[in-house]
Amino acid sequence: MTDEKSESRAANKSSELAERIDAKAKRIMKSRRRRNQAVWLGMGMMGLIGWSVTVPTLAGAAIGIWLDKNYPGSHSWTLALLVSGLAIGCLNAWHWVAKEEAAMRDEEDNQHE
Repeated sequence: MTDEKSESRAANKSSELAERIDAKAKRIMKSRRRRNQAVWLGMGMMGLIGWSVTVPTLAGAAIGIWLDKNYPGSHSWTLALLVSGLAIGCLNAWHWVAKEEAAMRDEEDNQHE
């Protein structure tokens, strides 16, 4: 009777160990696949963030140059709108990164459930 119980415990322990090893192996494989995807995602995100800052900055500068040419004044519209465009671009990039980070957290939470 005690031999049966000890054999049963040993079988349970070995099956638990096998399940843990299997789960760890799956996590490692998934991590390797994600690493390759993360590199390309990071490169794409860098490009998107760069453009989300560059476009408003250049648009502000272009509008400022036009205003300075057509409506000259005591202050530089070019500089003011260039800085405004840069600020808008940085806020835009910050918002986009925060949104993507929240989406990644949600995805991780859903995978752990």
